[in-house]
Amino acid sequence: MKKSSLVLALALALPFAASAQYTGPSTTPQNAAAGTPYAGPSTVPAMTVKQLIDTGKDDQHATLRGFIVSHDGGEHYTFADDTGRIKVEIDARHFPPGVKIDDKVRVEITGEFDKDLIGSKVELDVKRLSVLR
Repeated sequence: MKKSSLVLALALALPFAASAQYTGPSTTPQNAAAGTPYAGPSTVPAMTVKQLIDTGKDDQHATLRGFIVSHDGGEHYTFADDTGRIKVEIDARHFPPGVKIDDKVRVEITGEFDKDLIGSKVELDVKRLSVLR
């Protein structure tokens, strides 16, 4: 009986021991808050604010490069590049920890475009934010 209990305990502990050694990318918010989000290549093309507003489709993924020019309350901000401005929604966990971002810091944001079918409301729901150097 003791031997089967030991085997069962080892079998249950093995997945936890193996996962503790994993050091690759993770989708957990805790890892993103620690400053280790994925930073490799993406198939989401960079575009301008004007291109996104003029040709973007609802739920389309988009990448923009420019500046967060104002905080509009809560998770709402205004983002701008040389071609225009767009409202963006950025959860606090997407900001790099310990990095001051103001209207003079160039950033790259990637997210999901929200475009009302009726009306003119457009917004980018940001899923990734990085500082460009």
